[in-house]
Amino acid sequence: MTAVRSGRRFAAVFTTFAAALLVAAPASAAPADLGAQVEVDAVHRHLVALQRIADSNDGNRASGREGYEASVDYVAAKLRGAGFDVTTPEFDYQAYFLDSFALAVAGAPVAGDALEYSPATPQGGLTAPLSVAAVDDTPGCEAADFPADVAGSVALVQRGSCTFAEKQQIAADLGAVGTIIYNNVEGPVNGTLGDPADARIPSAGVDLATGQRLAEQAGAEVHLDVQSRLQDITTRNVIAQTRTGRTDNVVTAGAHLDSVAEGAGINDNGSGTAGLLETALALGGAPDTPNAVRFAFWGAEESGLVGSTKYVQSLSFEQQLDIALYLNFDMIGSPNAGYFAYDGDDSDGVGAGPGPHGSGAIERDLGAALLAQGVEVEGTDFDGRSDYGEFIANGIPAGGLFTGGDGTKTEAQAAKWGGTAGQNFDPNYHTPQDNLSNVDKVALERNAKALATTIGQYAQSTEGVNGAQARAARAGFRTEQAPLPALGDHDRI
Repeated sequence: MTAVRSGRRFAAVFTTFAAALLVAAPASAAPADLGAQVEVDAVHRHLVALQRIADSNDGNRASGREGYEASVDYVAAKLRGAGFDVTTPEFDYQAYFLDSFALAVAGAPVAGDALEYSPATPQGGLTAPLSVAAVDDTPGCEAADFPADVAGSVALVQRGSCTFAEKQQIAADLGAVGTIIYNNVEGPVNGTLGDPADARIPSAGVDLATGQRLAEQAGAEVHLDVQSRLQDITTRNVIAQTRTGRTDNVVTAGAHLDSVAEGAGINDNGSGTAGLLETALALGGAPDTPNAVRFAFWGAEESGLVGSTKYVQSLSFEQQLDIALYLNFDMIGSPNAGYFAYDGDDSDGVGAGPGPHGSGAIERDLGAALLAQGVEVEGTDFDGRSDYGEFIANGIPAGGLFTGGDGTKTEAQAAKWGGTAGQNFDPNYHTPQDNLSNVDKVALERNAKALATTIGQYAQSTEGVNGAQARAARAGFRTEQAPLPALGDHDRI
């Protein structure tokens, strides 16, 4: 993995450009339908910019690296030029770097990858017998799932129900020296242990077919070699707010700006970034709207939702009350696209349960904005895999759009939306192939227009979500909300 470099090669250029463009702009009337003002070619132009930034910076835009710093400068310059009040607050975190990985069972190489934040093995790796955990509704989530001979072994566990971190912690408590977690659906695991503090033993991830094959080899010799390290990183979010509108009822919308280290991250999450950025430019920094609008572009999402979490935690309770709602846009141009809105009212009855009061209204409004384009949405669970997590945990109504990642499109979904059944919504998820050639421009346009329409609607009124309540009324209500657990980055479970 390429070493982190702290240079900010494009900073001077963008800073000069921003200063030249920043002028005191008079308030202008907001478009009647903001979505109608957002053109897909303009959205796509931002993707071209992000691809070129990655191409010029070791092929990625990962937080703490030059490509991310250049992405911050690009977005901030555009927003300053449009008259927004823009800040780029810094935050610190520990970044994980995997220098090498190797896995073999019974002397045969096995394809896989280390889970993010996996501890390193000793130099040269470790060798131990393979033990196999039972497969049930909660595989590897209770000590009873593991065999009696798990101590001193590398435990094979199926994905599902509890987090990867919990599976390896239970295995570690029983004396295992490593874990291999295999997928419960087709495709690679792309997993994370979520936080260095939760990582106990070296842990790898393999696909479903590999895991099923290994499950027949209990007792075989495993050689696992993970060479990894942690490094303290300072990076930035981008926060831009209109200079007009109520500041005690702020409409907040966000998208993560960073990519994984493996590639440019043009769908994940250049697509959400580009749609949100063009919406901000269409709205302008001083619209004639009753409510202020805050646009956030998060850093270090791919390292465990770090930027958004630290931002929300940096706000006082009163400042959190100023946020009327939060909208999240993470992957809106998947090449085998689905059309999903976060299930704010838990009408699907799947997973984590409803969001804070008002989240169901957000789901309906986003769905209506897509239905107006002839697209029927489905719900997707608040499973803790994106930047809404800390907002929900603090009682802030939330919602968002999503075109699918490593999940598999069903026959019914292919009949409804087009595309290919039995394949992932984004086969390039977290790979070098997540580039400009692999974005569905139709899905990008539909979602960009829908998110812009909804943001424009809430800039005028949030009454359908929160009754346009004053902060005092919201204060009592939010303290009664039962927060959902924030699980972390894209693949902790």
